[in-house]
Amino acid sequence: MTTIYSAKKIITMNPARPTVSHVAVRDGLILGAGSLKELQGFGDYTLDSGFADKILMPGLVEGHCHAVEGKWWRYVYCGFHDRMDPYGKVWPGVTSIEDVIERMQEKERTLTDPIEPLTGWAIDPIYYPVKKITRQQLDSISTTRAVGIMHASGHILSVNSKALELADYLRPGIEHNGIPLGEDGLPTGELKGPDVMFPVGQKAGFDDNMLEFDEPGLIDFARLCVRTGVTTATDLAAQLNDETVAMGARITAADDFPVRVMSLRFHHGVTPEELIDHVKSLKVRSTDRFRLGKIKVVADGSIQGFSARLNWPGYYNGAPNGLWYIAPEQMRSIYEMALQEGIQVHTHTNGDEATDLALDTLEVALKKHSNNNHRFTIQHGQLINAAQYRRMEKLNMCVNHFANHHFYWGDEHYDLTVGPERAERMNACRTALDNNIPLAIHSDAPITPLSPLFTAWCAVNRLTSSGRTQGEYEKITVAEALRAITLGAAYTLDMDNEIGSIEVGKQADFAVLEDDPTEVAAMALKDIKVWGTVQAGRVFAASDI
Repeated sequence: MTTIYSAKKIITMNPARPTVSHVAVRDGLILGAGSLKELQGFGDYTLDSGFADKILMPGLVEGHCHAVEGKWWRYVYCGFHDRMDPYGKVWPGVTSIEDVIERMQEKERTLTDPIEPLTGWAIDPIYYPVKKITRQQLDSISTTRAVGIMHASGHILSVNSKALELADYLRPGIEHNGIPLGEDGLPTGELKGPDVMFPVGQKAGFDDNMLEFDEPGLIDFARLCVRTGVTTATDLAAQLNDETVAMGARITAADDFPVRVMSLRFHHGVTPEELIDHVKSLKVRSTDRFRLGKIKVVADGSIQGFSARLNWPGYYNGAPNGLWYIAPEQMRSIYEMALQEGIQVHTHTNGDEATDLALDTLEVALKKHSNNNHRFTIQHGQLINAAQYRRMEKLNMCVNHFANHHFYWGDEHYDLTVGPERAERMNACRTALDNNIPLAIHSDAPITPLSPLFTAWCAVNRLTSSGRTQGEYEKITVAEALRAITLGAAYTLDMDNEIGSIEVGKQADFAVLEDDPTEVAAMALKDIKVWGTVQAGRVFAASDI
């Protein structure tokens, strides 16, 4: 049966006919987009006028997020900014260490098991006068139960003394770049990097793999997607053991599951050979709504956490350089074997030194295994400079920039982490496009809230949370930003043949909006209300989830 949807306006992202009034859907695919008269030529149909006062555009594609956000909402929200949960409730931000401790204490008083761990997420001490949180401060919440709070960056975990003790970390003699020590010679409670975060995190209430989704969490993550117009989302760093894969395939196969999830295998914890073998085995287990078979490599940490690797002159405030999350020889092996096997790799780099490592490594690997359509993508790439973009063009690379950073940490980058000059060119979307780099932009949810229209607003306006424009030259147009959250993101995922535009043969994925993003003022992009989504022809209203 064919259904023809009418709408106030349909933005197709197809330059041959950029706007139409109707779209025909059959078997979850787009049969055609045009006028009602044109589409009637396909034969019998049902006309659905339910969107007659709405705007349709391609289903939004979040090319860098983590499905674990759904699970983390079961922990205590400790973020600085107000934030909406999967059920539409807006939680107020906590704007001081004292307020964080009070919110955690409120939760602690509800726990009846004296040894049950207490877990929080999204704290960001960079906003506070004293930009650290110590184990002693978390001890004021409890000394008898493990307490842990994941930082907003996802690259730092702060824990109390009990959590360190349970993991056998509360002792002198520890020498590790990811475990800062206090004047007493003991860990401060701040842990940087997965190799030290994971063992302690398990004691503080996180699962064995703190980045992995679970069943109720994946369902809640999907609710967030519908509320923000997302029909395809990534889960960009997962271990993907057999149990998780089976669970993910089962949940996403449900008739009422509203989003396509692409889950990438995180490089951590296995040899390059084991990684490639595992990804090859995952690839054949893909389903339409649970895509597998790609790799996520993490090269360094976060800039606001001072764990990213920066080229000279380093951090503006003189902080020591950050951490490597991968050895160069390990990255080289992964790249070479992935190219040989036709496996796409997405590489997290925040600092420009980490980007240099990725570019140097790929350049050598491509000489051994040439591939002009590999679509290796730099994720974040926040300090990529013009010379690096020129290299990326020659290497046929893509970039997915973390545009939300301008708003959430732009002032801190300007004043503290990298200084004015570099802060103004961070996430340089304009320069990327000018150098013909395929561009996507993202939220990195749960690091910042999932909302591609807000991300587009960030890339277009480049405003910090204090209201200052940061990097006028690097602004992009509304049209370019809308492409970056649809076709641009689809291209970086090697899915532009399926999604990202409304044209014949593609998935019937639509974001259903109350206002036209091409007609409202650029400053109003983030305020456009999302009615819901259509995913593979199935309609999901945000009010019903």
